Amino acid sequence: MAGMFELFVDAESTFRFRLTAPDGTIMAVSKPFDTKTDAVAGIAAVREYAGMGLITDHCTTSTNAPPSTALSDTDGQTKDSPRMPKIDFHGRARAVRRAVTGPRWAGAIHNLS
Repeated sequence: MAGMFELFVDAESTFRFRLTAPDGTIMAVSKPFDTKTDAVAGIAAVREYAGMGLITDHCTTSTNAPPSTALSDTDGQTKDSPRMPKIDFHGRARAVRRAVTGPRWAGAIHNLS
């Protein structure tokens, strides 16, 4: 089951929406909107933009995260974390898209004889 958008009126009598997880956990709360129509348009915008939204880390430190540790192999040697390193995700997405769709000229037929 997917999450659900809940439209509500807050204590200041403005319209807001919240995104809740299937278990009822509130995942996000919107800014205040003057009209219900604007709030519904905000929901549509979140649906459109959040599907493939990239993550931008603006944190200077991570105070809540535990210190990173190396993973252990079965033979006792340590190796780096299997997590993806910090890279240009836009460039990576372009590379993946090109690999899937092939070169732009792939569909062209050339008579070379």
